[in-house]
Order: sequence, then structure tokens, then C-alpha cells
Amino acid sequence: MTVRSVAAVPLTAGLVATVLGLAGCGAGGDEPASTLTVLAASSLTDVFDDLEGTYEAQHPDVDVQLSFDSSSTLAEQVVQGAPAGVLATADRATMRTVVEEGLGAEPVVFARNELVLVTPADNPGNIEGITDLDDSDVAYAVCVPEAPCGAASATLLARSGVTAPPVTEEDSVRDTLGKVVEGEVDAGLVFASDAQAAGGRVRAIPVPAADNVRTPDVAVVLDGPDTDAAQVWVDLLISRAGRRVLLDHGFLPAPAAAEKSP
Repeated sequence: MTVRSVAAVPLTAGLVATVLGLAGCGAGGDEPASTLTVLAASSLTDVFDDLEGTYEAQHPDVDVQLSFDSSSTLAEQVVQGAPAGVLATADRATMRTVVEEGLGAEPVVFARNELVLVTPADNPGNIEGITDLDDSDVAYAVCVPEAPCGAASATLLARSGVTAPPVTEEDSVRDTLGKVVEGEVDAGLVFASDAQAAGGRVRAIPVPAADNVRTPDVAVVLDGPDTDAAQVWVDLLISRAGRRVLLDHGFLPAPAAAEKSP
């Protein structure tokens, strides 16, 4: 089961408890014996959707439940006691807040991502580069500062000399992308993998100053219900097969990342 948070409908405590509740042993012989809950940054949606099928095919006794949201929101859920098995964030700083609470194993760097500027496919604002965001007629979107994509955007805008404020700050990178896809803004800053996921619905414009590459991390949550199953997920993610899926979805290779076979 995959759960995606919608900006207009925040996760309540009751909903989180429902989503993250552990599945018991099924009455039928074909039902999974256990549940692995994976919390992941929204930029990882397509990658983890693909890996879910691979994992369950290899381990039919485990039902993988995916929940996507802003990294900061997910980290807060773990700190508050959500019974997750794996947490994957879009940057190391957010993961550190969980590790420092003694709730996560040593994080594994499994890929890199970088920001790009996106416009609707027809580019109604005639935007050619990030400095066009300073035009008073241009409305653009970014993520909230607490989210990794928001922190990265603030750095990139400052490096590029853009001082005009965004018209909206969204909770996650997929929410920001949605504003662009729906034509509610002229442009937005999102991760390259999200721009690729949008396909022809957006036009992606590289930003020369986008060398502030964000590093996604993944960790087994130490107090999770099944750390063995969680470690198997991490191993799949950093395997050659996992690496291929990440590259296919627009992520960059992790620097000197440990790779596991097959």
C-alpha cells in the first residue's frame, strides 16, 4: 500500500497511526506474515514505487507500505514514535535529527539530486533562466524552508542573486511541482528527478549555480518493528539493481557509495 500526503489534507495523528499500523499474520496462507513501513521523501516516490514490487517479489512474506511526504514531516513522525522500519530523507541534515535522537542507524548515502527550474510546458512567463524570477510579473513556487528542497532553493536563489520572493511555499517538492504542472505559477524550483517524472508536462531549465547538490540518505529505524526486513530494503536500494532504478529516474550516483550485488 502506498500513501501520498496531499498538501490540503495534512496527516493527522489518527491517520498516521492507521497508515503505520503493523499488519498481523494473515489468516490465509498467501497473505504476508509481516509489514515493512517505509517513510520516504516525496522526491523518491517513483523510485520506491518501483522497488516495492521488486522487494515483495523477492520476499512475498513481507507487505511493504510506502508513505511519502516532506522529509522534515517524516522525520518528526519518527521522533514522535511512528513505528516505521525505514526512513529515507532528501538531505543529511534532516536525517541527522533522527539519528541524534538515537532512533536511526548510521545513514547510507545512496544517490544525489540537484535542483532545476521548471515551467509549464508552454512557458507562459517566457522564462529562460533563474534570474527571470526577479521579474515582477513572474510568479514562482518553492518548498517551505524546513523541507530539503526549500533549504536548497534558498541557497540557490541567493547564489543566483534573485531577491524577489516566491508567491507560494509548498510542503513538499511534489506539491511545488504540482503548482507548475497545473499552471498556477510561472515557474518553480524542484529536484531534477521530479522534473523528469513530470515528463512533457513541464519544461526543465538547468541552473548553472545548482552545484549545491543535496544528498538523499536512508537509514534503518532502530526501534522499528522489523529491523531485518528494513535492512533488506536498504540493501536493495544500494544494490546494482537499486542503483539502476535511481539512475533511470533522474538521480545522480552517490559519491563513493558502497554497492551491493546483485
